[in-house]
Amino acid sequence: MSKITLKTSLPFLILAGFATMALFVPSVNNFDEGKYNGADIAWMIVATALVFLMTPGLAFFYGGMVNRKNVISTMIKSLIAAGLVSVLWIVVGYSLCFGESIHGLIGNPFTHFMFKGVNSGKPWVFMPTVPLTLFALFQLMFAIITPGLVVGAVAERIKFTAYVLFIPLFSILVYAPLAHWSWHPDGLLAKMGALDFAGGTVVHISAGCAALAGAMVLKQRRSHILNKEIPPANIPYVLIGTGLLWFGWFGFNAGSAGAANSLSVSAFATTNTAAASAGLSWMFFDVIKGKKPSVLGFCIGAVVGLVAITPAAGFVAIPQSIFIGVVAAVISNTAVYFRSKTRLDDTLDVFPCHGLGGIVGMLMTGIFATKAVNPAGNDGWFYGNFSFFWTQVKALLIVVPYSFFVSFGIFKFINFLLPIRVSKEEEEEGLDSSQHAEKYMQGHLLVTTENGVQEKEALSF
Repeated sequence: MSKITLKTSLPFLILAGFATMALFVPSVNNFDEGKYNGADIAWMIVATALVFLMTPGLAFFYGGMVNRKNVISTMIKSLIAAGLVSVLWIVVGYSLCFGESIHGLIGNPFTHFMFKGVNSGKPWVFMPTVPLTLFALFQLMFAIITPGLVVGAVAERIKFTAYVLFIPLFSILVYAPLAHWSWHPDGLLAKMGALDFAGGTVVHISAGCAALAGAMVLKQRRSHILNKEIPPANIPYVLIGTGLLWFGWFGFNAGSAGAANSLSVSAFATTNTAAASAGLSWMFFDVIKGKKPSVLGFCIGAVVGLVAITPAAGFVAIPQSIFIGVVAAVISNTAVYFRSKTRLDDTLDVFPCHGLGGIVGMLMTGIFATKAVNPAGNDGWFYGNFSFFWTQVKALLIVVPYSFFVSFGIFKFINFLLPIRVSKEEEEEGLDSSQHAEKYMQGHLLVTTENGVQEKEALSF
């Protein structure tokens, strides 16, 4: 057993401190059931659960594409966010995103500190028919998956402890400001008139830019330097992950309508259509380039389509979502090709797929948004309103540099505190073993006990 030090004890001590503070928060529940809509509550509970399902879906999606000796370490980095962000959200995260606005830049951390007033507060202004607690939990699921997306860019070489530290820093310094700017009525981007229906800027551009920053700070894997071709560990995992992401994305986008209404149906339809067209586009575009149609190609393309339609889902018509999916897939596919010719080691191409996919989605919202779909939105350039397209461009010019440079600073700061990258020996051994004392084998899990003996356990899937 390793020696107990302050460094190793600190994470538990912080958690214990929050747990102790929670004892002194008064229990209040003053729900006025009469002012809520049962159907809307039921739909938003389902949507919230669907969005949560995307996190294990992402774990399978990423885990299936990495080297076999890094499957478990990649999957847990996505899933650990569910624990870290959930606690952080109750303590201060929700308040930073949706608390009383401080000059449109960030929420007051004390407005809902330790979830104060959420159980008895007025409903959110844009979701008046569901309790504020449900809105807060729905938004929590977005906050969970966003740092999980970054995992794909830094997989196979980042220390687990470093990534555990990255999650809260990113959530507070990058995610919370962007969520406040975009989704709080007094936020910077909201007051500009920029539209992001379900997270093109808040989730995907922020994660994509953080992924780019992380890949630059961590530099190349040894296998990348040596130009070793590493086959995916388990393509069926990628299929499972894609299915879970696609399924969960209906809650992600249609749930952002905030009610069981016609807008949620429209967002549901545009989400499915864009994913379908993007998956086909990626696969067929590969065929044009002389490749065989691949499972990975369709899966990656479908996810890119889901990313691109996210900011536009509740503002564009269903037919235009086909165009959005096709264009986004071609752009990301091309970006992946050119990235592969550089020294940038974005392990699973998070920036080309999520970063550029989100950027394309924001621009497409500026082009194809129409008040015929959502009167609370705007008409885009395609309908004669170039000024709104320019508003979306200005929003991108703010969000992209902010997300990249702050995330770059976070990774550099973590590297200053502790080595962010595993040693050459640990990288060669694989992070499953070196970071977690566990090894993935098809059908089995090898667990290293304290006395160094490896025991084989059958997996249940």
